[in-house]
Amino acid sequence: MSELNGKVAVVTGGNSGIGYSTAKKFKEEGATVIIIGRSIEKINTAATQLSVKGVIADVSSLSAIDNAVNQIKSEFGNIDTLFVNAGVFTPVPVGQITEDMFDNLMNINFKGAIFTIEKFLPILNNGASIINLSSINAYTGMPNTAVYGASKAALNSYTRTAATELAPRKIRVNAVNPGPIATPIFSKTGMSEEQLKGMEEAMQNRIPLKRYGRPEEIAELVTFLASDKASFITGSEYNMDGGVNINPLLVG
Repeated sequence: MSELNGKVAVVTGGNSGIGYSTAKKFKEEGATVIIIGRSIEKINTAATQLSVKGVIADVSSLSAIDNAVNQIKSEFGNIDTLFVNAGVFTPVPVGQITEDMFDNLMNINFKGAIFTIEKFLPILNNGASIINLSSINAYTGMPNTAVYGASKAALNSYTRTAATELAPRKIRVNAVNPGPIATPIFSKTGMSEEQLKGMEEAMQNRIPLKRYGRPEEIAELVTFLASDKASFITGSEYNMDGGVNINPLLVG
């Protein structure tokens, strides 16, 4: 039986990577799916491929989120699942952090995530599920990720408090912390092909399972957390990292 039959699910950043794979899985499990993204072309292409609804919104803009919520409420009514997935990754070493880079990361990864939830709360059904996409970088101290990791650590802290405060409405709030996943997010950093290859080799050496994860694997966990099978799970974090976080010094 389909796990999300009859449910309405929203996925931010749903046009690629983990968001795209999760939207696909939600659809396969019977949900009515809406994907949100800031690129008209990419959202329209993904929505057509997935046969889902596409909505244009940049989550760093509160007015854009308002417009998306109003559009979804008008067309679909209330929703049952909110996957807060939109995010950006910009590697930069301490000592070279700029205000623009800081603001961009925090506006999308933290502020954008919080206000996505704030704006959608009025149209979330009681008993709904919110899943925040975080990262093991909230804990690893990986070089060049000081601001990115801080944005995800802040999101995890928010997740725990939101889970407590929304419990009276039976709304569950959980976070998923992926490790290295094979998605387009790394290619958007501006790093050269050689740099990307070097980073991939270095990261795989630290992964006990010796490979990157797949977006489809994250989608399986997110779908479980969205389903009634996870009805007693809230305020939790799930690491999906091939063992990186338990072996942070592993090499070779």
